[in-house]
Amino acid sequence: HSVCGLVAHKFQDGHQLPASNCGSWWRPGQGAEGCLHAKYLLYDVNPPEGFNLRRDVYIRMASLVKTLRKEGDDWVLVLPPWGRLYHWQSPNLHQIRIPWGEFFSLTSLQANVPVIEYEEFIAENGGPFIDHVLVLQNYAEGWTDGKWEEKVDERPCIEKLMYSKDKHGYYRGWFWGYEETRARNVTCLSAQGHASVIAPVLQKNITATSVMLDRAETLLHDHYAGKDYWNTRRSMVFAKHLRLIGDNFRSRHLNSTDETDHTPYSEDWTRMKAKPGSAKGGSYLGVHLRRKDFIWGHREDVPSLKGAVKKIRSLMKKHKLDKVFVATDADDEEIKELKKLLPDMVRFEPSTEDLELFKDGGVAIIDQWICAHARFFIGTSVSTFSFRIHEEREILGFDPKTTYNRFCGDTEKECEQPTHWKIVY
Repeated sequence: HSVCGLVAHKFQDGHQLPASNCGSWWRPGQGAEGCLHAKYLLYDVNPPEGFNLRRDVYIRMASLVKTLRKEGDDWVLVLPPWGRLYHWQSPNLHQIRIPWGEFFSLTSLQANVPVIEYEEFIAENGGPFIDHVLVLQNYAEGWTDGKWEEKVDERPCIEKLMYSKDKHGYYRGWFWGYEETRARNVTCLSAQGHASVIAPVLQKNITATSVMLDRAETLLHDHYAGKDYWNTRRSMVFAKHLRLIGDNFRSRHLNSTDETDHTPYSEDWTRMKAKPGSAKGGSYLGVHLRRKDFIWGHREDVPSLKGAVKKIRSLMKKHKLDKVFVATDADDEEIKELKKLLPDMVRFEPSTEDLELFKDGGVAIIDQWICAHARFFIGTSVSTFSFRIHEEREILGFDPKTTYNRFCGDTEKECEQPTHWKIVY
C-alpha cells in the first residue's frame, strides 16, 4: 500500500473534510503540495437490477479497488447514488439521488476500502465531469471454441449506447439522476472474467483521473464467499437509524431483544466475530415471501399463497413459535388474502411519513434486519433479498440450519435448498 491513502476520510454522516487542492488524500506529515492525486473509480449497474443485487455488485467493485490499490495507485471508490429502482414502487416518493449514507454506515464501509459519496466526488474533482466511461459488455461471439477464458478487449458497442454527445462534445447520460454530469469519453469493452480482470486496463489508462464502469454487473466476483468477500460484506453495516427502528419493532411486536436472543451487535464490524450457532434469535418465524415478477414468470419454484401458508404453519408448529414476521412485496389483493389465511402474521408497515423518511430501500433494510433476528428463517428461491438475509444471519452467528431454507413450489419435485456460504474471518 502506498502511504498515501492510509489516512482515510473520517467524516461522520457526509460532513466532509475541508478539501485540499487535491482532494483529501494525503501523506501524513506532508503539506498539500506533497500529496498524490487520487484516482476515482465510479460505477453503475443495468437499470432494471434491484437494490439487493446492487449491494452484491458493490462487493465486486470494492474488491477491484483493493486490487488497484495494491499496485500502489491511490484509488477511491465513488458510491453510486441510489434511485429510480424498478422495485421501489412507492409512486409518490421522490426516490432519486439518494446517498449511501441514508442506508449504510459510511465509517463502516471506509474501514474496508476508501469510499466517498458522489456529491463529495464532484466537490473534490472540481465539477461534475467523468474522464472516461467504460461500458462493459459480453463478447458478441460468446465463448470461442466453448473455452471460457478471462479477457478484456475494446470492441464496438453491441447494444444501443445509453450516452449521447451534446453540442460541446461531452457525453450525457443517466448518471444517477445528476443531469449536469458529463463524460469526456465513452468506450465499449467486452469483458469476461472476475472483477480484477479489468485492473490492467485501468492501470494503463493512466491519464484519466476518474473512470466509470457502466454495466459493472458484467464482472464476476474475485473470490465469492472468500475472506475478502466477507470483509466487504461485513463492512456493509446498515445505517444506525434503520437498525434502531428494526430493534424497536422487534421488542414491541415480537418480544425480541439482543440480550434474550443472544445476538449482541458491535458498531465496529471489525470486532464482530460471533461463534456459529451462538445466536438464538427471537421467538418468531422470519419469512421472506417474494411475489410480483416471481409469480408473473410462473416460476415453478415459487409456492401459491396457500402453499406458503401451509409451510409457515408447519414450521411454527415444529419450532414451537407463536409469532410470524413476514416481509413480502405482495400487492394489496394478495396481502388481504394472506391476512385471511394467516391472521396472526406481523408485518412492518411504515406510515406515509416514515416511508418518506426511510424510502423503499430503508424499509427493505428494516424488513431484512427483523428477518435476520428470527429464531428460524425461510426465504424465496434464488431471491437476492433472501440471500442478503442469509449473510446477515451468518454474521450474527446463527446455526445454518435455521437460515438456509426456502419455500418450494406446490408441484416442485426436487426442492433444492440454498447453499450454505460459510462466513470466513
